[in-house]
Amino acid sequence: MNIAVNTRLLIKNKLEGIGWVAFETLKRITKEHKEHTFFFIFDRPFDDSFIFSGNIEPVVAHPQARHPFLYYLWFEHTIPKVLKNIKADMFLSPDAYLSLSSDIRSLAVFHDLNFEHYPEDLPFLERHYYRHFFPRYARKADRIVTVSKFSRRDIINQYSIPGDKIDVVYNGANEVFTPLDEKTEEAVRNQYTEGKPYFLFVGALHPRKNLARLFTAYDQFRKNSHKEIKLLIVGNKKWWTREIKRSFGSMSFKNDVVFSGRLTSEELHRVMASAMALTYISYFEGFGIPIVEAFYCDTPVITSNVTSMPEVAGDAAILTNPFSIGSITEAMMDLAENPGLQQELIEKGRERRKLFTWKNTAEQLWQSIEKVLNT
Repeated sequence: MNIAVNTRLLIKNKLEGIGWVAFETLKRITKEHKEHTFFFIFDRPFDDSFIFSGNIEPVVAHPQARHPFLYYLWFEHTIPKVLKNIKADMFLSPDAYLSLSSDIRSLAVFHDLNFEHYPEDLPFLERHYYRHFFPRYARKADRIVTVSKFSRRDIINQYSIPGDKIDVVYNGANEVFTPLDEKTEEAVRNQYTEGKPYFLFVGALHPRKNLARLFTAYDQFRKNSHKEIKLLIVGNKKWWTREIKRSFGSMSFKNDVVFSGRLTSEELHRVMASAMALTYISYFEGFGIPIVEAFYCDTPVITSNVTSMPEVAGDAAILTNPFSIGSITEAMMDLAENPGLQQELIEKGRERRKLFTWKNTAEQLWQSIEKVLNT
């Protein structure tokens, strides 16, 4: 069979959430299923490191799809031509974008529907594109994969999609995420936070990641606690909104907030494994990979009690109300003041992480692919 794959998010040194999921699953699936040919469709020159095995045929198709007008041009005009030329038997899209102009069988991976719940968090054209096309993609797909039971329910409720058309496939964590020895942790703290312990945030600095409340909660924590614990922010300031800017500007302890920018996966591992705790208090997530990465690093987790995060965290994290600054502050206080609680969460995280491996993810995604191929 000829399996066409949308690989426009496989960009060297620029992999983010969905790109990492595509990378980790596709490198396993292509190596395990040599009986099929996989056509990786890129929207720019590709790096050879993404050609995981000899049964992959790369295709570069222009234009680069990085704007709603170009999304439309790429998926509705370029992609149908490519699928026809390569005689594709199915189209796999790890970011859920499909071609409504093509009649090829398709599998779409939906990660979340945050744009349906918080459209104001996105630029005007982006949110209108998503809200117009993604319900159509959901109906068009022969099968849908999503990353949590929460997201499955959300797709059913928002788009009236039959539940038996949707498979839940949990994400995993990169193998580099492991605990570090005390000497290495100390070196990381010296590098980033002047040797001080720190709370860690990881992710795009997007409104739904709730940075505005995290800054205020951290400020209150520092005012109430005698412990000099810093806050390390990992991620690009792509969505540095007025609300986030205002919250940060009003902080008394803003000098103890460290911005590292984007980090390589190796360096992210180092800061994750050296953190006193991960503070991942988004108000909307389809999954939340950093939670699992923290589990693999033996790092305690504070996360939100909404959307998918309780499903992923189970009893291995402190769950807090992301809309309550007091609740976030209290969670930080509890963790900082209670070493026994830190150890308890580490031990529970070790057990919880067994549910989430990229091997399982790839195997279950392949099962969904086979369902489409056999229709």
